Amino acid sequence: MPLPAQDPTVSIEPMMLYMGRLAREASTELAVASTDAKNAALGRMAARLDAESEKIIDANHQDLEAAEKKGRDSAFLDRLRLDPLRVAAMAKGLHEVAALPDPVGATMASWTRPNGLEISRVRVPLGVIGMIYESRPNVTADASGLCLKSGNAVILRSGSDSFLTSLVIANVLTEAITASGLPAASIQMVPSVDRSAVGFMLGGLDGAIDVIVPRGGRSLVERVQEEARVPVFAHLEGVCHVYVDENADLDMAKEIVVNAKMRRTGICGAAETLLVSHAAVSTHLTPIVDALIEAGCEVRGDPDTQRTDSRVKPATDEDWGAEYLAPIIAVKVVDSLDDAIAHIAEYGSHHTDAIVTNDQDAASTFLSRVDSAIVLHNASTQFADGGEFGMGAEIGIATGRFHARGPVGVEQLTTFKYVVRGQGQTRS
Repeated sequence: MPLPAQDPTVSIEPMMLYMGRLAREASTELAVASTDAKNAALGRMAARLDAESEKIIDANHQDLEAAEKKGRDSAFLDRLRLDPLRVAAMAKGLHEVAALPDPVGATMASWTRPNGLEISRVRVPLGVIGMIYESRPNVTADASGLCLKSGNAVILRSGSDSFLTSLVIANVLTEAITASGLPAASIQMVPSVDRSAVGFMLGGLDGAIDVIVPRGGRSLVERVQEEARVPVFAHLEGVCHVYVDENADLDMAKEIVVNAKMRRTGICGAAETLLVSHAAVSTHLTPIVDALIEAGCEVRGDPDTQRTDSRVKPATDEDWGAEYLAPIIAVKVVDSLDDAIAHIAEYGSHHTDAIVTNDQDAASTFLSRVDSAIVLHNASTQFADGGEFGMGAEIGIATGRFHARGPVGVEQLTTFKYVVRGQGQTRS
C-alpha cells in the first residue's frame, strides 16, 4: 500500500499543515515533560535502534543500491552508508544525550531590583524544529534525540536518497516514544519525497515551525536560506583550513593535516586548504605533502608547493574557495601568520579553521582573529562535531552570528524567557 503522501489523490499541503498542528500540540506537552520522562524515552529509543539494527541496515542497503545506480560519488555514499557500528553509534549518541543536563528550566541568570522584584532568565524550548536533510540517515536519530531532550517537537524531511533508511529509523523511534508515554507526534517524518513538502516547511506551516535546520549540499542550504520564512540554523559550506606555522612540531603537523583531510573526506569539518608559512617550506612542506599523497590525497598547489614534489598539480583560483568533500586538498605557501588569516578571511566559510604551532602568541593571535564558528590550536578540524564537544550529538553546525553558532546541541535548541516574582509592586 502506498504511503499517503505518495498517493496522487492526496494533497501534500493539508497533510503538511496537519503535521504542523500535531507537532505544535506535542511541543506544548514536551515543554513541561520531566527530565526523567525524557531520559526514559531516550533510553528506549536507543534500545530500539539496537534491536532493529538489521532492519535499518537492510533498508540502507536498498538506499545505497539506488544511489549507486544514480552514479552518486564516494563521499555521498559514505554519508549515506550505515553499518552495525554506525547504528550502534547512533544508539550510543542517544544515551549520551540522555546523560546531559536538562537545559529546560535552568536559570541562566537572576537578580533582584531595588524595588524588590526578583528577575530570572530561564531556558525554555524553541517549540517545533523543522529538519530538512539529504544523504545523512543518522541525522534522523541525532535530531530526534536532541529535540526530545530540549523539549522540542521535530518534523523530519529526509531526502530521496536516504528516504527508506530514515523512514525505518523514524518509525523505530516513534514506537519507543509512544511506549514511554510521550506524544507520538514528538517526532514526525514527512512520508514523501515530494519536493513541495520542503516549500511548505520553509513557509512555517501556518506558524507551527519555529526554526529550520538544513543538512545537505549547497543547493539545499541556499534554497532554505533564500526561501525560509522562519529562522534558520545552517552553514553553507565547510571550506576549512589548516595553517602550519614555522614553529609547528613536524610530526604533529603531518598527523593533524592528514587526519584533518583524510579521516572522512565527505564531512563538513574536513580540511580543504592547507596553508604553510614560508619560513617552514624547507622543513615542513615536503614531508607534509608527501604524507598527504601517500595517504591517497590529490594535492593541488601554488608554484612553491609544486616545486616540492612533481606529483603536485597546479592550483587554480577556484581551488582556494573549493569545498571538495573528496580526497583533494589545495596547498598554498603564505608569507606570514597575518597572510594566513587574510587568506582564510577571503576564502573561508566561517566554519572551522586550525593552526599548528608551538608558538603560544601565534596561536592566540590566530584563535582571536580568525572569524569562524570553531577555531582550533594543535588539533584536527575533524573535531568539529557536537559529539566530540561533549554534546552527545548535534543537529547541525551553524555559522551565523545570532543565537546558535558552531555545533547545535540541546542548549542551542532552547531560548529563554524572563520570570519576574513580586510582592505586589506596581509601577509609578
